[in-house]
Amino acid sequence: MKRIVFHRLFGVLCLTIMLGMGVMSGVAYAQQSGAVPGNTTGSVNDSEFWRSIRQGGQGLVSIPNKTAGIMIQSEGEEWRSLRNGPLSTYGGYLLALSLGAIVVFFLVRGRIKITGGRTGRAVPRFSQPERWIHWFVASLFILLGLSGLLLMFGRYVIQPIIGKSAWSAVASASLQGHNLLGPMFVVALLIMLGVYMKDNIWQKGDLTWALKGGFLSKGHPPSWKYNLGEKSWYWLLFFAGLAISTSGLLLDFPWLVERVQQLQLAHLVHAGAAVVLIAASLGHIYLGTIGVEGALDGMTYGYVDEKWAEEHHGWWAEEAMKTRGDVIEGAGETMPPEKAPAE
Repeated sequence: MKRIVFHRLFGVLCLTIMLGMGVMSGVAYAQQSGAVPGNTTGSVNDSEFWRSIRQGGQGLVSIPNKTAGIMIQSEGEEWRSLRNGPLSTYGGYLLALSLGAIVVFFLVRGRIKITGGRTGRAVPRFSQPERWIHWFVASLFILLGLSGLLLMFGRYVIQPIIGKSAWSAVASASLQGHNLLGPMFVVALLIMLGVYMKDNIWQKGDLTWALKGGFLSKGHPPSWKYNLGEKSWYWLLFFAGLAISTSGLLLDFPWLVERVQQLQLAHLVHAGAAVVLIAASLGHIYLGTIGVEGALDGMTYGYVDEKWAEEHHGWWAEEAMKTRGDVIEGAGETMPPEKAPAE
């Protein structure tokens, strides 16, 4: 009986040893072939395996969308860091700097008035189509700018005041309105750039305006229909506007690109160019409204006071009055639209 028990125990022991040797052989083979990433003796260890995933390594999938094999889209973290970090921070600084510069300019220079007051004689400056396209683009720009700034800074400025629930509704409305108005802005911007281009090309004497102090000078340096500052604004609008428009269309219609990284880059370009353009537009709006007396008349009524034209755009005024005789008598102090010249 004892001999039988001994033989059985001996057989179990031998079988266990054989199974153990088989398992060890299999593990050794798996390690050598790299099929066991959890062991440092394999061709891939844990650190390398997870590092590959973290850096956007792509695995194999059976579905048509091969990008589904990417577990972690590492560029997304870089995009988020740039968007919420330097872009928002320096963008906020730039807007604050622009507002501060306007306040300082107003305190130092004051409102630039027409010397001796209005003459009552007016010179046509903008046609009706020029005014319509300007105000249409300006309206869209303001709506898009405000909604864009809400999306960029609202989480830090508005949300703490109104709460997360109310902010989510505001953010959603801003996003939907931004996406809806964006394509309209692109078309209108292209039309406006074409309409205003001919008078914003470099002309001899443009640099003279800047060398004599431009807006900072006590006098009024001569210029053509647009001075160098206004031409600089046009070309900033041209290049930044096209960058905003192109990137915005990609964000509105994401199927136009092949990779999500392209959308992330488009977003950074879109937001960065928009912040720069908005900051510059604050100066343009100030000078075109309350900063320079009589400047708004041209875009409101289509013509400006003769004295204003001679002071701010002397070369253009001289050419307009001599070659075309464009002077209207009795325009008065407020320049009512019924006295505007026939288009």
